[in-house]
Amino acid sequence: MKTYDVAIIGAGVIGTSIARELSRYKLDIALIEKEVELAFGVSKSNSGIIHPGTQNPPGSLKGRLCVQGNTLIRKISKELGVDFKEVGELIVAFDEDDIKELLRLKKEAEVLGVPGLKIVDKKWLEKNEPNLNSAAVCGLYAPTAGIISPYRLVYDLAENAVRNGVKIFTNTKVININRADKYFEINTSSGLFRSRYLVNAAGLFADEISGMLGINDFKIKPRKGEEFILDKKKADLARHLIFPLPSKISKGVLIIKTADGNPMIGPTAEDIEDKEDLSTSDAGINRVLASARRLIPSINDKDIIAYFAGLRPASGDDFIIRHEETCPGFINVAGIQSPGLTASPAIAVLTANILKKNGLWLRKKIIFHAHRKKTVHLFEIQLSKTGSLIKKDHAYGDIVCRCEMISAKEISDAVRRGAKTMDGVKFRTRAQGGRCHGSFCTTRIMKILAEETQMPLIEITKRGKGSEIVKEDRVND
Repeated sequence: MKTYDVAIIGAGVIGTSIARELSRYKLDIALIEKEVELAFGVSKSNSGIIHPGTQNPPGSLKGRLCVQGNTLIRKISKELGVDFKEVGELIVAFDEDDIKELLRLKKEAEVLGVPGLKIVDKKWLEKNEPNLNSAAVCGLYAPTAGIISPYRLVYDLAENAVRNGVKIFTNTKVININRADKYFEINTSSGLFRSRYLVNAAGLFADEISGMLGINDFKIKPRKGEEFILDKKKADLARHLIFPLPSKISKGVLIIKTADGNPMIGPTAEDIEDKEDLSTSDAGINRVLASARRLIPSINDKDIIAYFAGLRPASGDDFIIRHEETCPGFINVAGIQSPGLTASPAIAVLTANILKKNGLWLRKKIIFHAHRKKTVHLFEIQLSKTGSLIKKDHAYGDIVCRCEMISAKEISDAVRRGAKTMDGVKFRTRAQGGRCHGSFCTTRIMKILAEETQMPLIEITKRGKGSEIVKEDRVND
Protein backbone atom coordinates (compact mmCIF):
# COMPACT_ATOMS: atom_id res chain seq x y z
CA MET A 1 0.00 0.00 0.00
CA LYS A 2 1.45 3.34 -1.11
CA THR A 3 1.79 6.04 1.53
CA TYR A 4 0.96 9.57 0.33
CA ASP A 5 2.23 12.79 1.81
CA VAL A 6 -1.20 14.40 1.41
CA ALA A 7 -4.62 12.95 0.65
CA ILE A 8 -7.42 15.33 -0.33
CA ILE A 9 -11.03 14.21 -0.03
CA GLY A 10 -13.34 15.90 -2.52
CA ALA A 11 -12.52 16.83 -6.12
CA GLY A 12 -14.66 19.89 -6.73
CA VAL A 13 -13.17 23.32 -7.34
CA ILE A 14 -11.71 23.48 -3.79
CA GLY A 15 -10.12 20.02 -3.84
CA THR A 16 -8.67 20.42 -7.34
CA SER A 17 -7.36 23.91 -6.51
CA ILE A 18 -5.58 22.55 -3.44
CA ALA A 19 -4.22 19.59 -5.40
CA ARG A 20 -2.86 21.84 -8.12
CA GLU A 21 -1.29 24.24 -5.61
CA LEU A 22 0.40 21.41 -3.70
CA SER A 23 1.67 19.85 -6.94
CA ARG A 24 4.24 22.67 -7.06
CA TYR A 25 6.12 20.77 -4.36
CA LYS A 26 7.91 17.43 -4.10
CA LEU A 27 4.98 15.57 -2.62
CA ASP A 28 2.99 12.41 -3.29
CA ILE A 29 -0.63 13.57 -3.46
CA ALA A 30 -3.89 11.62 -3.76
CA LEU A 31 -7.15 13.32 -4.70
CA ILE A 32 -10.14 11.14 -3.73
CA GLU A 33 -13.64 11.67 -5.16
CA LYS A 34 -16.77 9.62 -4.47
CA GLU A 35 -18.51 10.50 -7.75
CA VAL A 36 -17.73 8.85 -11.08
CA GLU A 37 -16.33 12.16 -12.37
CA LEU A 38 -14.94 15.39 -11.01
CA ALA A 39 -17.21 18.43 -10.51
CA PHE A 40 -20.29 16.23 -10.02
CA GLY A 41 -20.91 17.54 -6.49
CA VAL A 42 -21.40 21.15 -5.37
CA SER A 43 -19.27 22.51 -8.23
CA LYS A 44 -21.61 21.29 -10.98
CA SER A 45 -24.32 23.75 -9.91
CA ASN A 46 -22.12 26.81 -9.45
CA SER A 47 -23.23 30.04 -11.12
CA GLY A 48 -19.71 30.69 -12.39
CA ILE A 49 -19.46 34.19 -10.90
CA ILE A 50 -16.05 35.57 -9.92
CA HIS A 51 -17.13 37.99 -7.20
CA PRO A 52 -15.27 41.26 -6.57
CA GLY A 53 -15.76 41.11 -2.78
CA THR A 54 -18.60 43.58 -2.37
CA GLN A 55 -20.95 41.55 -0.17
CA ASN A 56 -18.74 40.13 2.58
CA PRO A 57 -18.02 41.56 6.05
CA PRO A 58 -14.57 43.19 6.07
CA GLY A 59 -13.41 41.10 9.02
CA SER A 60 -14.46 37.78 7.50
CA LEU A 61 -12.17 35.07 6.16
CA LYS A 62 -14.39 34.65 3.12
CA GLY A 63 -14.15 38.38 2.36
CA ARG A 64 -10.35 38.41 2.48
CA LEU A 65 -10.01 35.22 0.43
CA CYS A 66 -12.58 36.43 -2.10
CA VAL A 67 -10.56 39.55 -2.92
CA GLN A 68 -7.31 37.55 -3.09
CA GLY A 69 -8.98 34.91 -5.25
CA ASN A 70 -10.37 37.50 -7.66
CA THR A 71 -6.78 38.47 -8.45
CA LEU A 72 -5.34 34.94 -8.48
CA ILE A 73 -8.06 33.52 -10.76
CA ARG A 74 -6.91 35.82 -13.56
CA LYS A 75 -3.38 34.42 -13.48
CA ILE A 76 -4.61 30.83 -13.23
CA SER A 77 -7.08 31.26 -16.10
CA LYS A 78 -4.27 32.45 -18.36
CA GLU A 79 -2.02 29.58 -17.31
CA LEU A 80 -4.68 26.94 -17.86
CA GLY A 81 -6.51 28.49 -20.81
CA VAL A 82 -9.80 28.83 -18.93
CA ASP A 83 -12.47 31.17 -20.31
CA PHE A 84 -12.47 33.98 -17.71
CA LYS A 85 -14.24 37.21 -18.70
CA GLU A 86 -14.37 40.40 -16.65
CA VAL A 87 -17.91 41.79 -17.04
CA GLY A 88 -18.44 43.91 -13.92
CA GLU A 89 -21.21 43.84 -11.33
CA LEU A 90 -24.12 46.12 -10.45
CA ILE A 91 -25.99 46.06 -7.14
CA VAL A 92 -29.20 47.92 -7.96
CA ALA A 93 -31.37 50.05 -5.67
CA PHE A 94 -34.97 51.08 -6.36
CA ASP A 95 -35.41 53.58 -3.54
CA GLU A 96 -33.44 56.70 -2.68
CA ASP A 97 -33.29 55.50 0.94
CA ASP A 98 -31.31 52.45 -0.23
CA ILE A 99 -28.36 54.64 -1.21
CA LYS A 100 -27.20 54.46 2.43
CA GLU A 101 -27.01 50.67 2.13
CA LEU A 102 -25.05 50.90 -1.11
CA LEU A 103 -22.62 53.31 0.53
CA ARG A 104 -22.19 50.89 3.44
CA LEU A 105 -21.45 48.00 1.06
CA LYS A 106 -19.00 50.23 -0.83
CA LYS A 107 -17.18 51.24 2.35
CA GLU A 108 -16.89 47.63 3.60
CA ALA A 109 -15.63 46.45 0.21
CA GLU A 110 -13.03 49.22 0.08
CA VAL A 111 -11.76 48.12 3.50
CA LEU A 112 -11.25 44.65 1.95
CA GLY A 113 -9.37 46.25 -0.94
CA VAL A 114 -11.91 45.93 -3.77
CA PRO A 115 -10.79 48.39 -6.50
CA GLY A 116 -12.72 50.69 -8.81
CA LEU A 117 -15.99 50.90 -6.88
CA LYS A 118 -18.40 53.73 -7.60
CA ILE A 119 -22.00 54.69 -7.05
CA VAL A 120 -23.69 55.19 -10.44
CA ASP A 121 -26.84 57.23 -11.00
CA LYS A 122 -30.01 56.64 -13.01
CA LYS A 123 -28.54 58.23 -16.14
CA TRP A 124 -25.53 55.90 -16.03
CA LEU A 125 -27.83 52.89 -15.61
CA GLU A 126 -30.02 53.91 -18.55
CA LYS A 127 -26.96 54.22 -20.78
CA ASN A 128 -25.10 51.09 -19.68
CA GLU A 129 -28.00 48.71 -18.88
CA PRO A 130 -30.79 49.61 -21.34
CA ASN A 131 -32.97 46.62 -20.39
CA LEU A 132 -32.89 47.40 -16.66
CA ASN A 133 -36.12 48.36 -14.93
CA SER A 134 -36.58 52.11 -15.36
CA ALA A 135 -37.59 52.30 -11.68
CA ALA A 136 -33.98 51.68 -10.63
CA VAL A 137 -32.53 54.87 -9.15
CA CYS A 138 -28.85 54.01 -8.64
CA GLY A 139 -26.37 51.17 -8.24
CA LEU A 140 -23.02 50.13 -6.85
CA TYR A 141 -20.69 49.31 -9.73
CA ALA A 142 -17.78 46.89 -9.21
CA PRO A 143 -15.74 46.49 -12.42
CA THR A 144 -13.61 43.51 -11.28
CA ALA A 145 -16.49 40.98 -11.19
CA GLY A 146 -16.22 38.27 -13.79
CA ILE A 147 -17.54 34.98 -15.11
CA ILE A 148 -15.93 31.61 -15.74
CA SER A 149 -17.00 28.05 -16.49
CA PRO A 150 -16.86 26.32 -13.09
CA TYR A 151 -16.79 22.85 -14.66
CA ARG A 152 -14.00 23.56 -17.10
CA LEU A 153 -12.01 25.26 -14.35
CA VAL A 154 -12.22 22.06 -12.28
CA TYR A 155 -11.22 19.84 -15.21
CA ASP A 156 -8.33 22.08 -16.24
CA LEU A 157 -7.04 22.36 -12.66
CA ALA A 158 -7.20 18.58 -12.33
CA GLU A 159 -5.53 17.94 -15.66
CA ASN A 160 -2.69 20.29 -14.76
CA ALA A 161 -2.37 18.73 -11.29
CA VAL A 162 -2.08 15.28 -12.86
CA ARG A 163 0.62 16.53 -15.22
CA ASN A 164 2.50 17.62 -12.10
CA GLY A 165 2.20 14.23 -10.43
CA VAL A 166 -1.14 14.17 -8.55
CA LYS A 167 -3.00 10.85 -8.55
CA ILE A 168 -6.79 11.12 -8.89
CA PHE A 169 -9.17 8.39 -7.76
CA THR A 170 -12.82 8.76 -8.80
CA ASN A 171 -15.75 6.51 -7.87
CA THR A 172 -13.98 6.17 -4.52
CA LYS A 173 -16.24 6.81 -1.53
CA VAL A 174 -14.66 7.24 1.91
CA ILE A 175 -16.18 4.76 4.36
CA ASN A 176 -14.17 5.48 7.50
CA ILE A 177 -10.86 7.01 8.60
CA ASN A 178 -8.48 5.95 11.35
CA ARG A 179 -5.50 7.80 12.80
CA ALA A 180 -2.76 5.18 13.21
CA ASP A 181 0.67 6.22 14.49
CA LYS A 182 1.82 8.95 12.12
CA TYR A 183 -0.62 8.12 9.35
CA PHE A 184 -4.26 8.40 8.38
CA GLU A 185 -5.74 5.16 7.11
CA ILE A 186 -8.59 5.97 4.73
CA ASN A 187 -10.89 3.05 4.03
CA THR A 188 -12.75 3.58 0.76
CA SER A 189 -14.97 1.70 -1.67
CA SER A 190 -11.86 1.25 -3.83
CA GLY A 191 -9.52 0.06 -1.10
CA LEU A 192 -7.29 1.45 1.63
CA PHE A 193 -5.24 4.64 1.34
CA ARG A 194 -2.57 5.80 3.77
CA SER A 195 -1.42 9.41 4.11
CA ARG A 196 0.68 11.55 6.44
CA TYR A 197 -1.65 14.55 6.10
CA LEU A 198 -5.35 14.70 5.26
CA VAL A 199 -7.36 17.59 3.78
CA ASN A 200 -11.14 17.50 4.02
CA ALA A 201 -12.67 19.33 1.04
CA ALA A 202 -15.76 17.13 0.84
CA GLY A 203 -18.32 19.91 0.33
CA LEU A 204 -21.78 18.89 1.49
CA PHE A 205 -20.30 15.90 3.28
CA ALA A 206 -17.41 17.67 5.02
CA ASP A 207 -19.10 17.37 8.42
CA GLU A 208 -19.43 13.60 7.96
CA ILE A 209 -15.76 13.23 7.01
CA SER A 210 -14.76 15.38 9.99
CA GLY A 211 -16.97 13.29 12.26
CA MET A 212 -15.06 10.16 11.26
CA LEU A 213 -12.13 11.62 13.19
CA GLY A 214 -14.22 12.67 16.18
CA ILE A 215 -14.52 16.35 15.24
CA ASN A 216 -18.21 17.24 15.36
CA ASP A 217 -18.30 20.95 16.19
CA PHE A 218 -19.85 22.05 12.88
CA LYS A 219 -22.79 20.91 10.78
CA ILE A 220 -23.27 21.30 7.05
CA LYS A 221 -26.84 22.35 6.30
CA PRO A 222 -27.66 22.28 2.60
CA ARG A 223 -29.01 25.51 1.17
CA LYS A 224 -30.89 24.80 -2.03
CA GLY A 225 -30.77 27.26 -4.90
CA GLU A 226 -32.97 26.84 -7.96
CA GLU A 227 -31.65 28.48 -11.14
CA PHE A 228 -33.02 28.78 -14.64
CA ILE A 229 -31.04 28.97 -17.88
CA LEU A 230 -32.24 31.19 -20.73
CA ASP A 231 -31.81 30.73 -24.45
CA LYS A 232 -28.60 32.05 -26.02
CA LYS A 233 -30.65 34.46 -28.10
CA LYS A 234 -30.97 36.40 -24.83
CA ALA A 235 -27.19 36.69 -24.44
CA ASP A 236 -27.40 40.50 -24.52
CA LEU A 237 -30.16 40.70 -21.91
CA ALA A 238 -27.68 42.28 -19.47
CA ARG A 239 -24.21 43.73 -19.91
CA HIS A 240 -23.18 43.15 -16.30
CA LEU A 241 -23.95 40.76 -13.47
CA ILE A 242 -27.00 42.37 -11.86
CA PHE A 243 -27.78 41.97 -8.16
CA PRO A 244 -30.54 43.34 -5.96
CA LEU A 245 -29.66 44.56 -2.48
CA PRO A 246 -28.63 41.44 -0.53
CA SER A 247 -30.51 39.89 2.40
CA LYS A 248 -28.97 38.39 5.54
CA ILE A 249 -28.85 34.85 4.06
CA SER A 250 -28.62 35.43 0.32
CA LYS A 251 -27.36 37.73 -2.40
CA GLY A 252 -30.86 37.47 -3.84
CA VAL A 253 -32.12 36.54 -7.30
CA LEU A 254 -29.61 37.68 -9.91
CA ILE A 255 -29.33 38.22 -13.63
CA ILE A 256 -26.25 36.18 -14.41
CA LYS A 257 -24.11 36.36 -17.51
CA THR A 258 -22.31 33.06 -18.08
CA ALA A 259 -19.13 32.00 -19.81
CA ASP A 260 -21.22 29.93 -22.24
CA GLY A 261 -23.40 32.83 -23.37
CA ASN A 262 -26.71 31.68 -21.88
CA PRO A 263 -28.01 34.11 -19.24
CA MET A 264 -29.24 32.56 -15.98
CA ILE A 265 -31.71 33.81 -13.41
CA GLY A 266 -31.72 32.77 -9.76
CA PRO A 267 -30.95 31.35 -7.32
CA THR A 268 -33.50 30.80 -4.61
CA ALA A 269 -32.18 30.19 -1.07
CA GLU A 270 -33.91 27.50 0.98
CA ASP A 271 -32.37 25.65 3.92
CA ILE A 272 -33.18 21.94 3.68
CA GLU A 273 -32.08 18.69 5.34
CA ASP A 274 -31.62 16.29 2.42
CA LYS A 275 -28.14 16.47 0.87
CA GLU A 276 -29.38 14.69 -2.25
CA ASP A 277 -32.46 16.87 -2.95
CA LEU A 278 -31.90 18.58 -6.29
CA SER A 279 -35.57 18.98 -7.20
CA THR A 280 -36.98 22.13 -8.75
CA SER A 281 -40.48 23.47 -8.13
CA ASP A 282 -43.24 25.65 -9.52
CA ALA A 283 -42.88 27.84 -6.43
CA GLY A 284 -39.17 28.25 -7.17
CA ILE A 285 -39.61 29.31 -10.78
CA ASN A 286 -42.43 31.70 -9.89
CA ARG A 287 -40.33 33.28 -7.14
CA VAL A 288 -37.30 33.63 -9.40
CA LEU A 289 -39.27 35.04 -12.33
CA ALA A 290 -40.97 37.65 -10.13
CA SER A 291 -37.66 38.79 -8.64
CA ALA A 292 -35.79 38.70 -11.97
CA ARG A 293 -38.51 40.74 -13.69
CA ARG A 294 -38.15 43.40 -11.02
CA LEU A 295 -34.61 43.83 -12.34
CA ILE A 296 -35.34 43.28 -16.05
CA PRO A 297 -39.08 43.34 -16.85
CA SER A 298 -38.71 41.88 -20.36
CA ILE A 299 -37.68 38.41 -19.09
CA ASN A 300 -40.12 35.84 -20.46
CA ASP A 301 -40.68 32.36 -19.06
CA LYS A 302 -40.68 31.04 -22.65
CA ASP A 303 -36.99 31.96 -22.85
CA ILE A 304 -36.15 29.38 -20.16
CA ILE A 305 -34.53 26.27 -21.66
CA ALA A 306 -33.40 24.41 -18.52
CA TYR A 307 -34.12 24.21 -14.79
CA PHE A 308 -31.70 22.93 -12.18
CA ALA A 309 -31.01 23.13 -8.46
CA GLY A 310 -27.75 23.18 -6.55
CA LEU A 311 -26.95 22.76 -2.88
CA ARG A 312 -24.57 25.11 -1.08
CA PRO A 313 -22.67 23.63 1.90
CA ALA A 314 -23.72 26.24 4.45
CA SER A 315 -22.25 26.17 7.95
CA GLY A 316 -22.44 29.44 9.88
CA ASP A 317 -21.42 32.82 8.52
CA ASP A 318 -17.85 32.10 7.43
CA PHE A 319 -15.57 29.51 5.89
CA ILE A 320 -14.04 26.86 8.17
CA ILE A 321 -10.37 26.45 7.23
CA ARG A 322 -8.21 25.17 10.07
CA HIS A 323 -5.75 22.58 11.33
CA GLU A 324 -7.39 20.36 13.93
CA GLU A 325 -5.11 20.34 16.97
CA THR A 326 -6.91 17.31 18.41
CA CYS A 327 -6.05 15.35 15.26
CA PRO A 328 -2.58 16.44 14.08
CA GLY A 329 -2.20 16.56 10.32
CA PHE A 330 -5.93 16.92 9.61
CA ILE A 331 -7.10 20.10 7.84
CA ASN A 332 -10.78 20.97 7.59
CA VAL A 333 -11.77 23.07 4.57
CA ALA A 334 -15.53 23.20 5.09
CA GLY A 335 -18.59 25.41 4.77
CA ILE A 336 -17.25 26.76 1.47
CA GLN A 337 -20.32 28.36 -0.04
CA SER A 338 -20.39 31.61 -2.03
CA PRO A 339 -17.90 33.13 -2.81
CA GLY A 340 -16.07 29.77 -2.72
CA LEU A 341 -15.41 29.56 -6.46
CA THR A 342 -13.80 33.01 -6.45
CA ALA A 343 -11.83 32.26 -3.29
CA SER A 344 -10.70 28.78 -4.38
CA PRO A 345 -7.12 29.68 -5.45
CA ALA A 346 -6.62 31.72 -2.27
CA ILE A 347 -8.07 28.85 -0.19
CA ALA A 348 -5.52 26.56 -1.84
CA VAL A 349 -2.61 28.85 -0.91
CA LEU A 350 -3.90 29.19 2.66
CA THR A 351 -4.26 25.41 2.98
CA ALA A 352 -0.69 24.88 1.76
CA ASN A 353 0.55 27.40 4.33
CA ILE A 354 -1.40 25.68 7.12
CA LEU A 355 0.12 22.33 6.13
CA LYS A 356 3.61 23.88 6.12
CA LYS A 357 3.05 25.46 9.53
CA ASN A 358 2.07 22.06 10.87
CA GLY A 359 5.11 20.17 9.71
CA LEU A 360 4.70 19.37 6.01
CA TRP A 361 7.99 20.06 4.23
CA LEU A 362 7.24 22.06 1.07
CA ARG A 363 10.21 21.69 -1.27
CA LYS A 364 9.55 23.38 -4.61
CA LYS A 365 10.04 21.29 -7.73
CA ILE A 366 12.74 22.35 -10.13
CA ILE A 367 10.17 22.08 -12.91
CA PHE A 368 6.51 22.88 -12.31
CA HIS A 369 4.33 22.79 -15.41
CA ALA A 370 2.12 25.81 -14.80
CA HIS A 371 0.61 25.97 -18.28
CA ARG A 372 -1.64 23.78 -20.38
CA LYS A 373 -2.74 24.16 -23.99
CA LYS A 374 -6.11 25.88 -24.22
CA THR A 375 -8.93 23.50 -25.10
CA VAL A 376 -10.57 24.22 -28.45
CA HIS A 377 -14.26 25.19 -28.27
CA LEU A 378 -15.83 26.06 -31.62
CA PHE A 379 -18.48 28.21 -29.92
CA GLU A 380 -15.69 30.58 -28.83
CA ILE A 381 -14.18 30.87 -32.33
CA GLN A 382 -15.38 33.09 -35.15
CA LEU A 383 -16.91 31.03 -37.95
CA SER A 384 -14.48 32.57 -40.43
CA LYS A 385 -11.55 31.13 -38.47
CA THR A 386 -12.77 27.54 -38.18
CA GLY A 387 -11.56 26.59 -41.66
CA SER A 388 -7.95 26.17 -40.56
CA LEU A 389 -9.04 23.82 -37.77
CA ILE A 390 -11.06 21.68 -40.17
CA LYS A 391 -8.07 21.46 -42.52
CA LYS A 392 -5.98 20.07 -39.65
CA ASP A 393 -8.68 17.62 -38.56
CA HIS A 394 -11.89 17.02 -40.51
CA ALA A 395 -13.66 15.94 -37.29
CA TYR A 396 -13.90 19.66 -36.39
CA GLY A 397 -16.26 20.00 -39.35
CA ASP A 398 -18.48 17.16 -38.17
CA ILE A 399 -21.02 19.03 -36.02
CA VAL A 400 -22.69 16.71 -33.52
CA CYS A 401 -24.51 19.23 -31.29
CA ARG A 402 -26.17 21.83 -33.53
CA CYS A 403 -27.59 23.94 -30.70
CA GLU A 404 -24.18 24.63 -29.20
CA MET A 405 -21.99 24.08 -32.29
CA ILE A 406 -19.98 21.17 -30.87
CA SER A 407 -17.94 18.96 -33.16
CA ALA A 408 -17.12 15.25 -33.03
CA LYS A 409 -13.47 16.21 -32.46
CA GLU A 410 -14.34 18.16 -29.29
CA ILE A 411 -16.39 15.26 -27.93
CA SER A 412 -13.72 12.64 -28.59
CA ASP A 413 -11.11 14.95 -27.03
CA ALA A 414 -13.31 15.36 -23.95
CA VAL A 415 -13.51 11.59 -23.54
CA ARG A 416 -9.75 11.23 -23.95
CA ARG A 417 -9.32 13.90 -21.26
CA GLY A 418 -11.44 11.93 -18.79
CA ALA A 419 -15.17 12.20 -19.58
CA LYS A 420 -16.84 8.86 -18.78
CA THR A 421 -20.50 9.88 -18.84
CA MET A 422 -22.92 11.98 -20.86
CA ASP A 423 -22.86 14.71 -18.21
CA GLY A 424 -19.06 14.58 -18.23
CA VAL A 425 -19.14 15.32 -21.95
CA LYS A 426 -21.73 18.08 -21.47
CA PHE A 427 -19.80 19.85 -18.71
CA ARG A 428 -16.59 19.79 -20.75
CA THR A 429 -18.02 20.72 -24.15
CA ARG A 430 -21.61 22.09 -23.77
CA ALA A 431 -22.95 19.29 -26.04
CA GLN A 432 -26.59 18.61 -24.96
CA GLY A 433 -26.70 22.00 -23.25
CA GLY A 434 -28.90 23.79 -25.77
CA ARG A 435 -32.64 24.21 -26.17
CA CYS A 436 -33.21 20.68 -27.52
CA HIS A 437 -31.45 19.07 -24.50
CA GLY A 438 -29.68 16.53 -26.66
CA SER A 439 -32.68 15.38 -28.69
CA PHE A 440 -30.56 15.45 -31.87
CA CYS A 441 -27.09 14.62 -30.51
CA THR A 442 -27.51 12.12 -27.65
CA THR A 443 -27.23 8.95 -29.72
CA ARG A 444 -24.20 10.27 -31.60
CA ILE A 445 -22.44 11.27 -28.38
CA MET A 446 -23.18 7.83 -26.93
CA LYS A 447 -21.61 6.21 -29.98
CA ILE A 448 -18.45 8.31 -29.66
CA LEU A 449 -18.26 7.54 -25.92
CA ALA A 450 -18.64 3.82 -26.61
CA GLU A 451 -15.97 3.87 -29.31
CA GLU A 452 -13.47 5.85 -27.26
CA THR A 453 -13.97 3.92 -23.99
CA GLN A 454 -14.66 0.49 -25.47
CA MET A 455 -17.85 0.32 -23.37
CA PRO A 456 -21.03 -1.24 -24.75
CA LEU A 457 -23.86 1.21 -25.32
CA ILE A 458 -25.92 -0.31 -22.52
CA GLU A 459 -23.20 0.76 -20.04
CA ILE A 460 -23.20 4.43 -21.10
CA THR A 461 -24.71 6.51 -18.29
CA LYS A 462 -25.89 10.06 -17.74
CA ARG A 463 -23.92 10.55 -14.53
CA GLY A 464 -22.83 7.15 -13.21
CA LYS A 465 -24.29 3.84 -12.12
CA GLY A 466 -28.08 3.84 -11.97
CA SER A 467 -28.48 6.44 -14.75
CA GLU A 468 -28.01 4.19 -17.78
CA ILE A 469 -29.40 5.67 -20.99
CA VAL A 470 -30.35 2.38 -22.65
CA LYS A 471 -32.06 -0.38 -20.72
CA GLU A 472 -31.11 -3.89 -21.75
CA ASP A 473 -34.16 -6.03 -22.44
CA ARG A 474 -33.37 -9.66 -21.71
CA VAL A 475 -35.81 -12.14 -23.18
CA ASN A 476 -35.76 -15.70 -21.88
CA ASP A 477 -36.31 -18.36 -24.50
